[in-house]
Amino acid sequence: MWQFWLVVSGICFIIEIVNVSFLIFWFGIGALLAMLVSFFVDDIVIQSTVFVISSGLLLFLTRPFVNKFTKKDTIPTNAYSIIGKHGVVTQEINQTIGTGQVKIGTETWSARTKEEEIISVGTEIEVLSIEGVKAVVKPIHITSPTIK
Repeated sequence: MWQFWLVVSGICFIIEIVNVSFLIFWFGIGALLAMLVSFFVDDIVIQSTVFVISSGLLLFLTRPFVNKFTKKDTIPTNAYSIIGKHGVVTQEINQTIGTGQVKIGTETWSARTKEEEIISVGTEIEVLSIEGVKAVVKPIHITSPTIK
């Protein structure tokens, strides 16, 4: 019966190589453990129980640990890297007539607002999101300190 568990293990490892989800790998290890048990016990129920329990334990106990090393935080790139950045209005933003440009760093973007508001030239803005080729912005209201 050990040959069966060796084949199951090999199939699991081949699927893991193709899939790279690091999920099927634990079933391959469980099949190897069941193969080891098959050298000492002929009962298929005991071998299957070892396979199911060991695979399940390995899966649930090690998966969170493995995820710490395999999951990387995504870094916004290209257009999405400007979300949250500040810029300056270079052409009045007016959704009624469809105008508006902002300068963010060294780049010039077409811009619009979420609400129907007009933002004048020179106003500092913050980028909320990107919709198509336009930056959705809001003005930054800087309150000047009051002099007592």
